[in-house]
Amino acid sequence: MQQANINGKVWTFGKDIDTDLIIAARYLNTSVPEELAKHVMEDADPEFVNKMSSGDIIVADENFGCGSSREHAPIALKAAGVAAIIAPTFARIFYRNAFNMGLPIFELKEANEIKEGDKVSINMNAGTITNETRNKTYDFTPIPAFMQELIDAGGLMNFAKNEVEGKK
Repeated sequence: MQQANINGKVWTFGKDIDTDLIIAARYLNTSVPEELAKHVMEDADPEFVNKMSSGDIIVADENFGCGSSREHAPIALKAAGVAAIIAPTFARIFYRNAFNMGLPIFELKEANEIKEGDKVSINMNAGTITNETRNKTYDFTPIPAFMQELIDAGGLMNFAKNEVEGKK
C-alpha cells in the first residue's frame, strides 16, 4: 500500500447528494475528466471548483452519490482534485464506482462533526480520520487490501493494466 495518508481542507455538503448534483446531466456529452472537473458540484455550489484546491476533502451527510449509476461522478470529483470523500453512508453503486476510478471514500458515522474549513488527515492503514482543527480522531473500518490496491493503482483499469504487465 502506497498512499497511506491524505491531508486536506474540508468542504461540506448535505445528505442525498446525488450524481446529478455531482456532475449535471447536461455535461455528460463528454467523458474527458478535465472537462467534467470544470463543472463538478456546480448545481450544489456554483463556486465549488473555484474555491477548492487540489487535495481538498469533501465531507457530506448520508447517502452520498445516490441517483444514477454514472461513472462520470467519481471521475469528475477525482479530476477536480478531490482527494477523498467522507460520509456516514454512500450509495452502493457510487461506492463501487469510486474505487473503480481510484477515488478513496470513507464511511464515518460521525462525519457531521467535521465542519467546513476544518483540516483533516486520513490514515488509511490505521483506519483513522483526525480532525486537526478540533483535535479529534475517529476510527473507521480500514479499506480492504484489494480496494486499497485499486486506489494505489489509480483505479480498476490501471490495476488491470499493471497486472497484465506484471507490475505491482
